[in-house]
Amino acid sequence: MAPESPAPPPAPPRPPAAPARRLLPLVLPAIAVGVVCALILLGVSLLAEQFQDVLWKTLPDTLGVGRFSSLWMVVMLTATGLAVGLVLRTVPGHGGPDPATTGLVDAPMRPGIVPGLLLVTVLALAGGVSLGPENPITAANIALAFWLGRRFAPGAPGELWVALAAAGTIGALFGTPVAAALILSEVLASQPGPGAFWDRLIAHPSFDLSLPAYDGPHWGDLLSALLIASAGALLGLLAVYAFPVAHRVFTALRHPVLALTAGGLVLGLLGALGGHLTLFKGLDEVKELAGDPDGWSAGEFAGMAVVKTAALVIAAACGFRGGRIFPAVFVGVSLGLCAHALVDAVPAALAVSCAVLGVLLAVTRQGWVSLFTAAVLVSDASVLPLLCAATLPAWLLVTGRAQMQLDGDGKSLR
Repeated sequence: MAPESPAPPPAPPRPPAAPARRLLPLVLPAIAVGVVCALILLGVSLLAEQFQDVLWKTLPDTLGVGRFSSLWMVVMLTATGLAVGLVLRTVPGHGGPDPATTGLVDAPMRPGIVPGLLLVTVLALAGGVSLGPENPITAANIALAFWLGRRFAPGAPGELWVALAAAGTIGALFGTPVAAALILSEVLASQPGPGAFWDRLIAHPSFDLSLPAYDGPHWGDLLSALLIASAGALLGLLAVYAFPVAHRVFTALRHPVLALTAGGLVLGLLGALGGHLTLFKGLDEVKELAGDPDGWSAGEFAGMAVVKTAALVIAAACGFRGGRIFPAVFVGVSLGLCAHALVDAVPAALAVSCAVLGVLLAVTRQGWVSLFTAAVLVSDASVLPLLCAATLPAWLLVTGRAQMQLDGDGKSLR
């Protein structure tokens, strides 16, 4: 009897699809979502800028009041709080959930909420509230992308539209292809040449502060980087732990219109204390600070950092819709320039990037966003080794601690 022939070996597993094949079906949806997200951001930003000119230039000039006098800042911020409160009271969906309980990327909201959310965002940006556009614009874009995606491509997973909208919005906010860099990071990182990935990533971003070039890295700068990043993290943690306390105070007023009006009044008083540079989202203001790093004393920089931190906490706790990245960047830039003013040997670019890194790690608890933002502020890949080293002590300070986001019971998330 002939022996049985051996069984054929099992077929080798099919290799996974090439990255290009996996990504190809996403190209057109990604382009479409990215264009729409950028247009919504651009439209809201331009409308807010035009309205801001009316409120802070045309109107005070007509009334013969100083544009940034203490009286006008208090009046305008209080009126902005009242206006936002009245709009939230009347629009469908009331602007979505309590902003103290939301993050940068959340579950899609109903599309009917989007118009009211965008309206109060324009009012807050134009009125001088210390919050950025990133959270409400991202929420609006996610809502619209999810609704349209489920309508025209019901077979695609819902998470796809959330991811595309969030990536498109963040890319438009930073003025550089952050989303594409995240997707293609493995490909770019494997290309030859030191720093190829980061050199591409931080080329020509809109966040560049044009600070004096950093001629490092040097071993002597390592200690400065560790200390400044840690100081930024500690200042950010002060905001984090003050946040639920401030939220409870405004919640005790029991009426959103009253809470927002009171919040606007406090913001106006803080603006009168810290000066007009501590108003608004902070991006244009940090460029003014960075344009003259020696134009203020260390005490003045420290004062602006503290006032802006307080304004961020109040604005986010009382009910204004807005993001925390932009004002946190202002806090970090002010703190970094304070360190440079105290010790002239510490390069301004290094001090600013490390301080921003620490503050953002505490406020956002998002390592990638924090590191990327700190790097693009100086647009110099030579700071990256020190930023990576400075991340460790700052992250050890903030990890496992409360976040600047509350649950439904008003308690900090961890």
